[in-house]
Amino acid sequence: MKLHLLVKVLFGPVPVYFSALAILILLTNAQYFGLGGVGVPRATKLASSTPVVSVMKYCDIFRGEWVPDAEAPYYTHKTCGMIQEHQNCLKYGRPDLGFLKWRWRPSGCELPRFDPVQFLQFVRHKSLAFVGDSLARNHMQSLLCLLSQVAYPKDISANPTDQNKVYHYRAYNFTINMFWSPFLVRAREPDHDDPAHTGHYSLYLDEPDDKWVSQVPRFDYVLVSAANWFSRPSLFYEKRRLIGCSFCSRQYGVPDLTLYYSQRKAWRVSLQAINALEAKVKGRVMVRMLSPMSHFENGTWDQGGNCKRTEPVRSNQTVMEGRDLHFYTAQMEEYRAAEKAARAKGLRLMLMDATAAMLMRPDGHPSRYGHWPNEKVQLYNDCIHWCLPGPIDIWNDLLFQMMLV
Repeated sequence: MKLHLLVKVLFGPVPVYFSALAILILLTNAQYFGLGGVGVPRATKLASSTPVVSVMKYCDIFRGEWVPDAEAPYYTHKTCGMIQEHQNCLKYGRPDLGFLKWRWRPSGCELPRFDPVQFLQFVRHKSLAFVGDSLARNHMQSLLCLLSQVAYPKDISANPTDQNKVYHYRAYNFTINMFWSPFLVRAREPDHDDPAHTGHYSLYLDEPDDKWVSQVPRFDYVLVSAANWFSRPSLFYEKRRLIGCSFCSRQYGVPDLTLYYSQRKAWRVSLQAINALEAKVKGRVMVRMLSPMSHFENGTWDQGGNCKRTEPVRSNQTVMEGRDLHFYTAQMEEYRAAEKAARAKGLRLMLMDATAAMLMRPDGHPSRYGHWPNEKVQLYNDCIHWCLPGPIDIWNDLLFQMMLV
């Protein structure tokens, strides 16, 4: 849309002699009007006044294939300043950029490309919360970068150095929160730990983490995810009594119930706590299924494993097994039980089943391109998080479709 027409849409008809002044005001205050991306082709067009309809009405958006895409990424490390260092693959010199040239095509329909103007207009006067671990934060930062084509939020977090974050888009009165809760239930860090994380976390598996559960009724949308941290050595408490552990020796005098016990129990208790909230839940709660942890090849994360692939695989070339399969199965079973109970109470739970799509993207992780080569970092080859920009941006395409239903 040409700029003088944009002025007309925003301000109504204006005299010719006033047009230049109006344009100057618009450009000077582009960020306030939510047009911080003026000049970026994908963000300059105003969203259509026609109601946006989710393609979820016509197909399963979670099953499909990755297909070649000639369009440039929505953003880069030079246009978005909110990429966490260890996911900033372009900044740290990743040489192969083929991982950016694919898009997700569901079976039976086309998935609309993310439109930041359309998204921000839809979420005006609304709120969204991400709950979980560093992958939830990875997801949130992808959304912040996608929206940076149009507007930047103000960080209004109570403590700027804290893991919990609050971002506000003034022009849209839209708020994004991040609640750090990697186990979903109440947890205590080990008194002493080491770089290999052999110290034991204390997990109170029958006590939901009230820091986020109590806040659910405040939000229009809450997206909950958790998986990786259950792989850490942990002590399990129920009714404040030590009843088991994972990756533990006999020194504790309790059985090793394995990480599968804590993961299933934490999801069950957390989803039941949402359903039991006395305050009315005004919005909807979405559960994101796990992001695969099986992309390390030729070793584990701390034994030289890496992810060097440069393109996706097809759906018939993926197999989910081992820990991923156990975690996925338990999470799905607990979700289905909770969703049935929620429906009976008139609450709305939704499932973001992105696992199959991400299993096909062994090429989209930072690997060693999340730091400089001479830096000593804990996760030297990162095959857990996702490059930004990168395949994880599809999660926000899926999220918007779910919000529209």
